[in-house]
Order: sequence, then structure tokens, then C-alpha cells
Amino acid sequence: MANEAIRDREVRVIAEDGTQLGVMSIKDALQVAEDAHLDLVKIVPKAQPPVCRLMDYDKHRYEQAKREKEIRRNQRVIEVKEVQLSATIEENDVQVKARRAIRFLEAGDKVKVTIRFRGRQIAHPEIAENVMRDFAERTQDVSVVERKPSTEGRHMIMILAPKTEKPTGKN
Repeated sequence: MANEAIRDREVRVIAEDGTQLGVMSIKDALQVAEDAHLDLVKIVPKAQPPVCRLMDYDKHRYEQAKREKEIRRNQRVIEVKEVQLSATIEENDVQVKARRAIRFLEAGDKVKVTIRFRGRQIAHPEIAENVMRDFAERTQDVSVVERKPSTEGRHMIMILAPKTEKPTGKN
């Protein structure tokens, strides 16, 4: 809330440099703000009396928007990449898929490892579980198992997350 939008009778006024100007009527506070070519902005509405500050409100809003934009720019969105295996996958294919998964994990993304059961393969989920366990062991240097292998319909799914380095506390 700023200037005429403030409806309180009395407010505590703080100058632009942080010095307190004291408690005064809203009319006097608006006059002080106008004389200083600044805006009167309510910063603590719940206080008794409410606390207002003299500032350039447009400049304040601009700087706040700039800070929020910077925060959004520096934010990293974690994506979930998928690697599909099969219960009867060959050794070389597992190595290729593991290298791809390691690349995703090092980039900071999570990896969803999926095995789709075809035909009668669903009768032997232990084979797929062994493939999943082997895959998790191959990527254990850069990942942790976030969700253990579980069967959902004709799919077995496991989710790997990148390892986070914990500070050791030694300098």
C-alpha cells in the first residue's frame, strides 16, 4: 500500500535513510513524503501504529522484479529422463544404457529406468529385478536409488536420483 491508499489515522514514519521521524497523522506523513518527492509506503501493516517508510516506490518495485527475475534465471529445474531396458537385454546394451543414464545423472537429472514385460516375461519378474539391480550397481558412483523397483501393470519401474555431495566438515 502506498500514498493515498493508506487509510490509517496515524502512522510511524521512517525516512529513506532509516532514521525515525516518529508517529504522525497520515496527512502530515503524506506532506513530508510530498516535500521529499518520495512515496509513503506501508511496510508493517499489523503494528500499532502501522509503520510506513519514505521511498521511491517505482524504483523499489523495479528492483524487486529484477531480483525475482535473477532468482528464476538461476533456478535449476530437475527433469526426469527415461531409460528403457528389457528383461532379456544383452551386456553391451546394458553398458550403453548405463553410460547414457550416468550422463543424465551428472547433468543433475533424475532417471526413470523402465522394463516392459512382453508376452510371458511377466511370469518371471525376478529376471527383470536382477537386471534392475545390476543397472543400479553400474550407476551407484553417481546415483542413489530413490524408488526401488516395483511392478506396475506390464512395467517394472525404478527411479535413480543424482548423488548429492555432503560437506565433510574438515577444512
